[in-house]
Amino acid sequence: MALLFSFNMKAQGMPTYDNTNFISLVKQLIESGKQTSNIIKTVQFMKKAKENIEKVNDVVRQLDAVREIGRNNQRLINMMQDDLRDILDSPYIKPDEVARVSESFSAIVENSLDTMDFIDEILSSDYLKMTDAERAEILKQKELESKEMVSNVKAKTKRYKDIISFRKMQDKINNRETEY
Repeated sequence: MALLFSFNMKAQGMPTYDNTNFISLVKQLIESGKQTSNIIKTVQFMKKAKENIEKVNDVVRQLDAVREIGRNNQRLINMMQDDLRDILDSPYIKPDEVARVSESFSAIVENSLDTMDFIDEILSSDYLKMTDAERAEILKQKELESKEMVSNVKAKTKRYKDIISFRKMQDKINNRETEY
């Protein structure tokens, strides 16, 4: 026996498995799989929610654009009723100018009515199978055009009022009394 102990042998034992650690690991893997599945479902839900929000956002933009176009057309009508009547009734506007003023303002009104018809067509029909975003873009463009029309009417109105005030001043100067 002494001979056996003198060879400095080291014994390797049988490997042992800890079943509790293995079971715990399996439980953790199953739980993480469930959490991953729930995260994937949440991501899919969030993507659908984002798409729905974008659709609603496009519709809201369309409504805002239509509302603003309506306001601009109302401004046009108000300016046309008030300012155009003042311009045309002025004694300082010549008869040949009345026709030109009327024609220029009528062209703006026609353009405004055409814009409203176009908007009605875009919103009421499936206009060339457009998406809501494309409709919103067109409506935004029409909104800018209607703002431009309002500014054009303001500029024309100001120009004609300036002409009237200039002619009024000229008339006062020409018809003033010369006695000092």
